Amino acid sequence: MHDPRTDAAIPPNRIVLDMLIGRWISQAISAAAELGLADHVTDGPQTPETLAGRVHADAPSIRRLLRALASVGMFAEDEGGRFAQTPLSETLRSDVPGSIRGMALHVGAPASVTAWADLTTSIRTGEPAFRRVHGKSFFEYLAGAPDHAKAFDHAMHGVSSTELAGILAAYDFSDAGVIVDVGGGDGTLLGAILARYPQLRGVVADLPHVIARTREGLRASPLRDRIELVEASFFETVPSGGATYLLKHILHDWSDELSTQILRHVRRAIPAGGRVLVFESVLQAGNAPDFGKLLDLEMIAITEGGRERTERDFAALLDATGFRLARVVPTRSPVSVIEGRPT
Repeated sequence: MHDPRTDAAIPPNRIVLDMLIGRWISQAISAAAELGLADHVTDGPQTPETLAGRVHADAPSIRRLLRALASVGMFAEDEGGRFAQTPLSETLRSDVPGSIRGMALHVGAPASVTAWADLTTSIRTGEPAFRRVHGKSFFEYLAGAPDHAKAFDHAMHGVSSTELAGILAAYDFSDAGVIVDVGGGDGTLLGAILARYPQLRGVVADLPHVIARTREGLRASPLRDRIELVEASFFETVPSGGATYLLKHILHDWSDELSTQILRHVRRAIPAGGRVLVFESVLQAGNAPDFGKLLDLEMIAITEGGRERTERDFAALLDATGFRLARVVPTRSPVSVIEGRPT
């Protein structure tokens, strides 16, 4: 990640200005994602008028949006005033592996933006912004906001897809036995592991409405006979019978108290020779650019006490719940694999 602070040729006030207008860029990307513009330039450059007709929008405004995005590499304008796809805008397509369109929709959704807009109050009080602004937790809100819920599901799938190659390259799952993916959503992580290791099988455990969507998605999958789906809330129980338990981007959504509750349920289910693998950002000391430290602010704005953690924090959580920290395995992605073993 390039750190603009190291470029002595750029005045500090210009660096800060560029940081501040990052919100403008983010919201413009979200607007393009909501309009589905990347899906409409896959067959070649298009005029703003053509795109406006396809997405039912105002042509001059479409041009202004795309012109701004082209200035940061998202789409490209040719000499004839037409706009074409770039590698960056390609990631906003809805039909490509690793699409982050869902994340763009989540980040730019009014409910997310208004929670972030009240971040200062949360910093002052330590209280979750989303509940204060909307009168309910983020996950309670999603239950009544199907469009945002769908976008959030796609966001989590897209984020997982960007991390899978790094995880599979860094960690050997060959002796994992039966794998239980706790809060495993659509089974993206488990499916990638099983595809790499044909001798393994696994379980996705999640809430009933999530399992219903996952079951539908697995119908045409070649892995469907190797994945069992179990309805369960990790605050109440975790399925037994596994040798390796996965918690990917689960603990960071919750306070230490609730994370401890989740890990205790895993400890009750896990055999003496088993392992729990936590996939999260591990915050590092120092001032280098760190995605996890920015994601930590999302936890303040959106979750009920969620947070990113240091290696010492993870060791303390594991120690309090009948595990010991065996090792932390960095990956090429922003997440590490935190391996816990029963004590």
